[in-house]
Amino acid sequence: MAFWRRFLQRDGNDALAACTALDIGTEFAKGLVLEIDQQRAQGVVRGVGRQRQGLAHMQSGTVADISAVVNNCSVALQEAEEMAGFRPTQVVVGIAGELVKGFTTTHSQERKRPDQPITEIELQRLMDVVQREALREAERAITWETGLPSVDIRLVHAAVTSSSIDGYPVTNPVGFQGRHVRIGIFNAFAPLVHLGALQSVATQLDLELLAIVAEPYAVARCLGGDQVQQSGALFIDIGGGTTDVALVRQGGIEGTRMFALGGRAFTKSLADRLELPFQRAEELKIDFARGLEVDRAEDVEAIIAEDVAVWAAGVELVLEEFARGDLLPGRVYVCGGGSRLPQILRALSDPQFYRQLPFSRPPQVELIEPSEVTGIRDSTRLLVDQQDVTPLGLAYQAIEMAAKDGPLDAALRRVLRGMKV
Repeated sequence: MAFWRRFLQRDGNDALAACTALDIGTEFAKGLVLEIDQQRAQGVVRGVGRQRQGLAHMQSGTVADISAVVNNCSVALQEAEEMAGFRPTQVVVGIAGELVKGFTTTHSQERKRPDQPITEIELQRLMDVVQREALREAERAITWETGLPSVDIRLVHAAVTSSSIDGYPVTNPVGFQGRHVRIGIFNAFAPLVHLGALQSVATQLDLELLAIVAEPYAVARCLGGDQVQQSGALFIDIGGGTTDVALVRQGGIEGTRMFALGGRAFTKSLADRLELPFQRAEELKIDFARGLEVDRAEDVEAIIAEDVAVWAAGVELVLEEFARGDLLPGRVYVCGGGSRLPQILRALSDPQFYRQLPFSRPPQVELIEPSEVTGIRDSTRLLVDQQDVTPLGLAYQAIEMAAKDGPLDAALRRVLRGMKV
């Protein structure tokens, strides 16, 4: 698509000094205005804005009414820009939804002449094989889930996660000798209709779409530290319409999955069973999550507990798919507005939950605090809630894009340009 080509063709000398991060959630449109220091690979949040979405504006993380979503995003961005005192021209947008497929494809190739140094052309050919294999896998998965004979899908974003020669990790295989070359690339794909809606939103907001990033990928990348990346972790982001899960293992993101059950489903259940207006049920849920006294507290707790049990079963299915016979990492990081419900952490820490899954030991379940996001300082002091982690993760992606590309990233960019994605 045009926006991706613009990103691929960006000149490395073109400084990205400021950017907007836009999280178009089911419940809220959230915008951050970010200043970027390229030399230090750090950012400072100068402005924050949010606007509640209408019930018919978004469905399970996807845009259902483009004009309404544009209006909501405009309000959020205006608030952030007025706070910052300036308006960036570029934006990084998050994407979520059940049909957004993210996974790492690893391909190993045996070289006929291991004594010859690897060339750039050889590396690009290998990456091209990986990318075409990933595209076929995504097409099969989305076609099967939709039941349609053919669905037009597009690449959301791609990143090299690993490379090695004869089992020896390298950051740039070019120039090395060896027999077995192995490359791992994370790709996220989405249906064209979903991706096109987000492009339309950015266009109508008069912003250049720098990139669209799968939100579970952004969340999984935003925590630094070798322990997280090397030891591995599971990241669970509970939004308004979806729950996004990402698996980090052996230093890279292996996959992301999303299912359509989030905080809005809990609110609807309270509204239906307690015969309350939706807005009143939402207020009741939030007060309960904050530990405040609420009317009919026992009924509220019982209803939410039943819904959380269904939600935990959905997480279990995702983790079973991730495991594929291997052990799961022992750390689970949780964020998103829905994570404030006390039953969520209790469900993930319940032995009845994790005993059915291939954990080597009981997992350590922790909430992600916005202050833990790598390389970003919040000068507004307004980002204090778990629902703020996702837009901060998108902001961190903007910082990574502003940094100078490594040789593997540059080679991948050339491959993608040749595939005309």
